[in-house]
Amino acid sequence: MAEARSTNEFEPVERIAGGTDSGLLLLCDHAANGLPAHYGGLGLAPADLEAHIAYDIGAADLTRRLAAQLGAPALLTRFSRLLIDPNRGARDPTLVMRLSDRRLIPGNARIDAEEIGRRRALYWQPYRHAIAETIAALSAQGPIPAVISVHTFTPAWHGTARPWQISILWDSDPRLPQPLIAALRARGLTIGDNEPYDGALPGDTLHEHVTAKGLAGLLIEVRQDLVATPAKAHGWADLLAEVLKPILARPEMHQLAFGPSRAGPLRT
Repeated sequence: MAEARSTNEFEPVERIAGGTDSGLLLLCDHAANGLPAHYGGLGLAPADLEAHIAYDIGAADLTRRLAAQLGAPALLTRFSRLLIDPNRGARDPTLVMRLSDRRLIPGNARIDAEEIGRRRALYWQPYRHAIAETIAALSAQGPIPAVISVHTFTPAWHGTARPWQISILWDSDPRLPQPLIAALRARGLTIGDNEPYDGALPGDTLHEHVTAKGLAGLLIEVRQDLVATPAKAHGWADLLAEVLKPILARPEMHQLAFGPSRAGPLRT
């Protein structure tokens, strides 16, 4: 169920400790469906807050298990993407969604710039700050980290089935995505390459903190029906950890490599 806390008690970021020598930081942008108490349910029914419009189903279980298997630190949001989307740039028009998957979000329908700024300061910015802070600390204490953001996607979208079991979204740096896609396909899995979304999104988490900083990184999307229970999520996390370990051991994953982003210059 959606969490209910007062603004002063609502901690926007869950932090999982990991080895500074792991060479990896895991992110989960849409981990939770939590809302501070004074927002109520943003005018939605409880069932809506349990649906994919509120968070990425199974992503948190997947991330926590992957962090444990790889000994890596992880950062997970504790607020719903309906409050404000931490994976959108600060000026992205979809930062606060008024309509999501054909559902009106009553608590966002008449939102003004002042309220968007307030949510950005209280929830969006602390998460982005935690990412920058953790990357800096890991880089200072151990190898430069690769960054993997964990998401999930719906099995179908507006009546169209999505056949991929796992999708890898990436921008223009092939170091991490290409060997991961090849390794997963070698397991006989149906893998999407920048499907059902493109990994080059101006101002998103990876664009700002990974591509623009020269780090190796990508976004993993797993189909939600495959990770809808903790047991299922743990099984896929174990598979991903097994595949990722030899790839992350390569020296080039921990070097800076700057190149142009397909998303264009970073806008803040």
